[in-house]
Amino acid sequence: MTDEEPDDAHEFSEGQGFGDPYEGFDIDPPELDIDPGKVDPVDSRLVADTLDSRQIAADAVDAEELLAVGLEYMQINRYEQATDAFERVAQYADDEGIEQEARVNKGAAHAEMQEFERAIESYREALHIDDDSEHAASAETNLAYALHQSGRTEQALEHAERAIELDPRFPQGWYNRGFFLLERGLPEDAVSCFDNALRLGHRSPDVLEEKARALERQGKDEEAEEVIEEADELRQRAEDDLVEER
Repeated sequence: MTDEEPDDAHEFSEGQGFGDPYEGFDIDPPELDIDPGKVDPVDSRLVADTLDSRQIAADAVDAEELLAVGLEYMQINRYEQATDAFERVAQYADDEGIEQEARVNKGAAHAEMQEFERAIESYREALHIDDDSEHAASAETNLAYALHQSGRTEQALEHAERAIELDPRFPQGWYNRGFFLLERGLPEDAVSCFDNALRLGHRSPDVLEEKARALERQGKDEEAEEVIEEADELRQRAEDDLVEER
């Protein structure tokens, strides 16, 4: 990154949390026992009020259903409500895997609101549960992003490296590792990381643009230009697809 370029000029992968593996989402799952005639189903206080520990027994809550509620809130950019839902999941979950997944997603919601210290806390809580689980690589790479945004770049690189150690086939992890290596003045190693991300399916304009930047640092301007053209084509294709869908 040159002195003339702002720190946020290049996209860094913050991780995507987890997808929604649950079918048949219902804003009023039966476990919550809500009368729709009395409660607005999109009331921002719905989850918090309904699941107040003074009003409902823990064994009456389906943590997976509530996790789905939080994921739906994420999809509609209701991040504050999502953090509340994920915190409730963590409180009520009997399964450590579900609790860990909730805490990783809670961190992602905080990051979306630029609350990076809270995001860091959530990711660390997730890793404290199990630092070698199926969710640990996502927690590590998301933690790397939050640390980077908080100005702790050296710590961020450590966690980006840890994400790759946990899951060598994690494309976002390779992308993030390449990003940090490029910032440290290691463009050749960065290109190798970006190529790994691309091979593993993370073919996006952001990855290609970072690869082009690394190639330029090596004086490979013609190759960098070809990569930029591919990035532009991908972005244009995505825009065209969006127009068609509308």
